[in-house]
Amino acid sequence: MDQLKTMGQIILTGIGAYFSIIFILRVSGKRTLSKMNAFDFIVTVALGSILATTLTSRQTPLLNGLVAFATLVALQYVMAKLANRSKRVNELIKSTPTMLYYRGSYLEAEMRKERVLEIEVLQAIRSSGTAHDKVEAVILETDGTFSVLTSTEAVLQNVRK
Repeated sequence: MDQLKTMGQIILTGIGAYFSIIFILRVSGKRTLSKMNAFDFIVTVALGSILATTLTSRQTPLLNGLVAFATLVALQYVMAKLANRSKRVNELIKSTPTMLYYRGSYLEAEMRKERVLEIEVLQAIRSSGTAHDKVEAVILETDGTFSVLTSTEAVLQNVRK
């Protein structure tokens, strides 16, 4: 009987959390759950942890979980606003894209710094469907994905070389 009561509590808490979180995320905007950079990733993982704890812990009431969730979302919103207004804050919480390959040459110092192997760059080129001899540059983006470019004009403005 006690286990049935616990399962009922989890279901009711889950329903309440589900609709409350949807509301919070809709109000906060698309960036809240984006995979744009490490800062956003950490916030996303923390949000998942809060939700899991709220759903499964008897000691964490739904309201406490929602307050924690809303607090993280608000902090992320404030930090994103500050990053848009301050170059220093932006550099503190966001990384810059890094060029790993340029016009036939692997940029080994950058690859070492980013812990990327040559085989990973080649795999990115293959995955892009671009012929190797047509590749101008390969860039490691701030979200950990690779961009394979066939033309480098005007797209390398904020890339670390």
